[in-house]
Amino acid sequence: MKATEAARKHSTTLAQLLQGRLSGVTVYPSRDGGIVVRMGGPTSFYGAQSPLFVVDGVPLESGTTLSWLDPNDVETIQALKDPSQTAIYGVRGSNGVILIRTKGSH
Repeated sequence: MKATEAARKHSTTLAQLLQGRLSGVTVYPSRDGGIVVRMGGPTSFYGAQSPLFVVDGVPLESGTTLSWLDPNDVETIQALKDPSQTAIYGVRGSNGVILIRTKGSH
């Protein structure tokens, strides 16, 4: 998904930018004020099913909030759901991968 100017103008957070723009991705607020992102099926009884976030080629640790990322700096967002696409990230990519490329990453 290319982050269009119209989407960025109406989005004050990354959650708002993601919501409804990537098929199979659900975004909702968490109890601690962050966001919860789910890809694909239902949640697990045994642990989090959050996807791995990769910003400008750098995988983020699980539980890292993205509140520092300004939606206006986002150039593209891509969701990887297929096991063949996420295989390079190993077990960390088992719940999907969201690739975010910022404008300054060229």
